[in-house]
Amino acid sequence: MTKRPFPTFYIPHGAGPCFFMDWTIGPADTWDKTAAWLENLPKMLPQKPDAIVIFSAHWEADVVQINSHPNPSLIFDYYGFPEHTYELTYPAPGSPVLAKRIQSLFTTANISSELDPQHGFDHGMFIPLKVMFPDADIPVVQVSLHTSLNPAFHQQMGAALQSLRDDNILILGSGISFHNMQILMRGEDPDDHSIHFNNWLTQACTASPATRKIMLSNWRVAPSASICHPREEHLIPLMVAGGAATTITGTNVFTDNVMGVNVSAYQFG
Repeated sequence: MTKRPFPTFYIPHGAGPCFFMDWTIGPADTWDKTAAWLENLPKMLPQKPDAIVIFSAHWEADVVQINSHPNPSLIFDYYGFPEHTYELTYPAPGSPVLAKRIQSLFTTANISSELDPQHGFDHGMFIPLKVMFPDADIPVVQVSLHTSLNPAFHQQMGAALQSLRDDNILILGSGISFHNMQILMRGEDPDDHSIHFNNWLTQACTASPATRKIMLSNWRVAPSASICHPREEHLIPLMVAGGAATTITGTNVFTDNVMGVNVSAYQFG
């Protein structure tokens, strides 16, 4: 049977290790719907992926880095959470071979990159993947964002890798579509900033690919954009996911209200 090309996704990775603890800011079930959606995501795929390439909001570098460690350790880059959340495991293997292929694709696209044989998996990777693929039996290569956080550049990064979709490889952007910590900690958004921005983001992602590219490159003009993302590192993985499906219209495949704000996930393909 011929394997179908993979869609790409921009997923909400939650807040710290939220899927593996009783949540304390708001009701205990605050993140249950998001966790259930992530758990169901593998059923949306055409088949089980042979590998996963993931871009997390929690790794930036002046030169794009590609994790080439065969067995990366976990980086517990969250603070003040229950002790057991620092004992979580996710022993997914890396793939030095795929890492080198990614670097070759970047080189062809005139994107400078380096292999990083030391970097581990940060929580933007292992927390959502532990929900989505709990067996940890799929090789994963994590790729950094560029410190410029330039949306057009990150769409170009995604476009450089779109051929991977034809080879049974799943490309994920891991972040969250609303990331203003002051509003999140209050647990309410009385001016509906998240709704205004989320509506615009859905309009952008579901537009024609050419229009989407322009809108996402200029996301700062969106309603409440700078309030929803005072710093854009949690939005930029969306640019990679969309860029990796340059000819395909996107779909809003999930929206939830957590900690008083709307957050969404998007599929391309």
